[in-house]
Amino acid sequence: MRSLTYYVAVTLDGFIAAPDGGFGFFPIEPDVTEALLPEYPEAVPVQGRKALGLEDVPNRRFDTVLMGWGTYVPALGEGITSPYPHLEQYVFSRTRTGTDPSVRVTAEDPVTVVRELKRRESDLGIWLCGGGKLAAALRPEIDELVIKRNPIVLGSGIPLFDGPFEPFRFTPVATRAFDSGVSVTRYTRAGADG
Repeated sequence: MRSLTYYVAVTLDGFIAAPDGGFGFFPIEPDVTEALLPEYPEAVPVQGRKALGLEDVPNRRFDTVLMGWGTYVPALGEGITSPYPHLEQYVFSRTRTGTDPSVRVTAEDPVTVVRELKRRESDLGIWLCGGGKLAAALRPEIDELVIKRNPIVLGSGIPLFDGPFEPFRFTPVATRAFDSGVSVTRYTRAGADG
């Protein structure tokens, strides 16, 4: 069965975005980029792929991306309706609709959608790109966390998981620390195969 990975940048105090949804405060650190691009080339949106020489690089980890509406909005603000055309794209919203046929905007229950996606035959997994409310809704389905912890404190913003109190245990598998101060830790759901 395919796995769901929440691969995301976070601050020291646990936020993935500012209160307004912005994330421009996260630095692009060359040491982190150099290490992670070969492993996660599909996590680069369309506007950065050409500049980084990734236009023809095949997906290595994921063939599907999931986003909440707030995660999708920054691309729309730049006139980009399909931020990850190299992936199957799902955007979850109860009130919005999409205009790009390559992006499925849906009001369906995210857990139901993910369970269906997990049953599909594929050698590649599913990437949960954000946001916090979608992550909280999908918490029982997340098989792996890959957390890029940045040495920044916001004080408030959109949390990594924005939902009700409901503890789930994850087991740390590996951590890489970078000279820039960023650390990347991979966790698997407790009891799941790592």
